[in-house]
Amino acid sequence: MSSQWHRWSTPFPKIGIRPTIDGRQGVRQSLEEQTMEMARKVASLLSERLKYPNGESIECVISDTCIGGAVEAAASAHKFRKEGVGVSITVTPCWCYGTETMDDDPTMPKAIWGFNGTERPGAVYLAAVIAGHNQKGIPAFGIYGREVQDAKDTDIPADVEEKLLRFARAAMAAALMRGRAYLSLGSVSMGIAGSIIDESFFQDYLGMRNEYVDMSEFVRRMDREIYDPEEFKVAMAWVKRNCSEGADNNPQDRQRTQLQKDGDWDTAVKMTLIGRDLMVGNPKLAELGYGEEALGHYAIVGGFQGQRQWTDHFPNGDFMEAILCSSFDWNGIRAPYILATENDSLNGVSMLFNYLLTQCAQIFADVRTFWSPEAVKRISGYELTGPAKDGMLHLINSGPAALDGTGEQSRDSQPVMKPFWEIGDEEVEACLQATSWRPADLEYFRGGGYSTDFVTKGGMPVTMTRINLVKGLGPVMQLAEGYTVELPVHVHETLDQRTSPTWPSTWFAPILTGKGAFQDVYTVMDHWGSNHGAISYGHIGADLITLASILRIPVCMHNVRESNVYRPRAWSAFGMDDLQGADFRACANFGPLYR
Repeated sequence: MSSQWHRWSTPFPKIGIRPTIDGRQGVRQSLEEQTMEMARKVASLLSERLKYPNGESIECVISDTCIGGAVEAAASAHKFRKEGVGVSITVTPCWCYGTETMDDDPTMPKAIWGFNGTERPGAVYLAAVIAGHNQKGIPAFGIYGREVQDAKDTDIPADVEEKLLRFARAAMAAALMRGRAYLSLGSVSMGIAGSIIDESFFQDYLGMRNEYVDMSEFVRRMDREIYDPEEFKVAMAWVKRNCSEGADNNPQDRQRTQLQKDGDWDTAVKMTLIGRDLMVGNPKLAELGYGEEALGHYAIVGGFQGQRQWTDHFPNGDFMEAILCSSFDWNGIRAPYILATENDSLNGVSMLFNYLLTQCAQIFADVRTFWSPEAVKRISGYELTGPAKDGMLHLINSGPAALDGTGEQSRDSQPVMKPFWEIGDEEVEACLQATSWRPADLEYFRGGGYSTDFVTKGGMPVTMTRINLVKGLGPVMQLAEGYTVELPVHVHETLDQRTSPTWPSTWFAPILTGKGAFQDVYTVMDHWGSNHGAISYGHIGADLITLASILRIPVCMHNVRESNVYRPRAWSAFGMDDLQGADFRACANFGPLYR
């Protein structure tokens, strides 16, 4: 069996901490230790609380000296380039020379913490250097504690800590995407706009490249056995032990024979190995004489077209998508991959945003049906209560809902979705037992295959998000925080039978605000900008808004409290009474991060 292949074949970006200082002799000496201690405390906070996608602690790099002027700023920038820094945080307890000490890299996400202490005016420096950033067109996040601290206090107040962590999570997500690839496995699926790859979006907004592979490459690799044969044997044995077949809903006279179904499993597992190897490579292939194939395409996210040119003839990609998107497979517990069905690159990117902010597996789903309380009662006799009392959305799609989405992982006896390093073997077993693999609906998938079938447990806080492209405007983000809903079994089955019972279901109740797109649940559905959504564990809307502002993507729809919205200070210059409009104006003014 292959060892852990090189998913992250280049080093992760680091966070650079810049201690800036008043360069005047005498003043500087009195502040050196306090300033450097601020930097050390911030580095310690971020390394203790944040992790890379492989589960290791985020690395921070501190400038060699405090930065009192342009020479030391340049030396710090040189060190950061050598160390692979992708995020910049400046800290200071005092006045410094603003534009002489600032980080002027226009593509480096940056934040500045100005200490709130009246003995030395850190807040004055913060205001001055933010003004310099704004004037130069390099937006930066300002961090200023609410309460005055004593001059020698080196603690990080709770509100400052919250902003440091929110900025760092979002900025690291942006840095992790930069230079990576989106891999299209096939082309446009059934006219879905999201699978029309817009290279300028990936290049200008995300700093990513686009890679393309025709689906015939799967056939070539299957026919010529360009995959690890030992791993294939292990995978097939694992599937036989852990993946139970569910009922076949196809008419009996149209059902595939057991021999055909067994062949579908063989193909599905090979597709999974091949899809993964195409994304990230596999050194084992070089040992088999396939050096180029062993490299992969440096993809942090991908999408499989499938329908219909593939699925009219071959087994569908549902198993590949669901298993790769999950946090485990025959090799054990590991980080999930991000693979979108129907090559919906925009939903793939939405899944990627969610994943990089949480390190949790993602659910890809159709935003399929709004169920009003009246409709549910009319059809099932059941009266919705709790978070769903005003109605709910049925999120359902055939393939790439990670098995983590069953909700069979737990924390404090509550259903959750966890980063892979927190998942236990018993939780993997529970996720597998809660999932059945149903023979594909042959009306949809003429070539056969298997689809995941599970129901997400209720009570989980989740966030649904989506990136859409609008001609003349560019990308926009929409998001909705809410909760998963658990229905009585007979109610779920009654409603589920009206669509395809062979697919995984997540019942979702968005949090309502009583206004705009969140006036009621119907309005949320009516405002959703595409047929797909990416669903992440946790209420992460505030982090998504911060990430969107770093990338200069305006947010057209959200239900996050205004007090939790955190964007660069420059955004306040674009209007205070219409924050959503200010976001659009600021993003348009500064333009994509990498253009």
